[in-house]
Amino acid sequence: MPFYVSPEQAMKDKADYARKGISRGRSVVVLQYADGILFVADNPSRALHKISEIYDRIAFAAVGKYNEFENLRQQGVRYADVNGYMYDRRDVTARGLANAYATALGTVFTEMNKPYEVEIVVAEVGVDVASDQIYRLTFDGSVADEQGYVAMGGQVDQVAAALKDRFEEGLPLARALGVGVHALEQQDADRHLEAGQLEVAVLDRNRDHRLFRRLPAARIEQLLEEAAGEAPAAPASEDGETAEEGTSEE
Repeated sequence: MPFYVSPEQAMKDKADYARKGISRGRSVVVLQYADGILFVADNPSRALHKISEIYDRIAFAAVGKYNEFENLRQQGVRYADVNGYMYDRRDVTARGLANAYATALGTVFTEMNKPYEVEIVVAEVGVDVASDQIYRLTFDGSVADEQGYVAMGGQVDQVAAALKDRFEEGLPLARALGVGVHALEQQDADRHLEAGQLEVAVLDRNRDHRLFRRLPAARIEQLLEEAAGEAPAAPASEDGETAEEGTSEE
């Protein structure tokens, strides 16, 4: 028996379905630091990456269903390679890639029964902080030009609130990583992320040619230790002891 669903209701159902799928995963944060753009993902897998290189100065981060955002990543690499070969490498930009992704996601959302359960960020590092570009794309093809930082996936409200509280412009890499990891830890109460549970990469404007660099666990651990060492000391009590030190019993 045929039935009718209004277009408005059909779109709402698709959007709700996609949001639920995205929220079931773990978050990813992207934030600017003094020398480029930092990507941090709550992802213990060494094989299934949420963060990848697209082109010389462009990287990609995603949350949601792995097979769907991996398909989008491959499309982005092909788009970049073809345009760089046919025209010029400088003609491949994050803005152009974001527009291509927006078209693909919008087409799937409107024409297919099942939308993609993904959210992605396309970022391009510039010659200075002011020329960096970060674009966030949602499952329906909407594009947002982000400044400073962006969080997506999982318990995104808590993660974004933590980023807002601690983010500052011009952070060194260690402090920026500390801010990103602290934000990701807000997804669960008493959650502590170790280096082996993190996927971290940077677009470093000080490098030559390929600016994307994936950080190994040893380097992540070193940076986290540096960030912890720069954290403010615990307040001292009137007798000179810090709040973390115990007092001796009489």
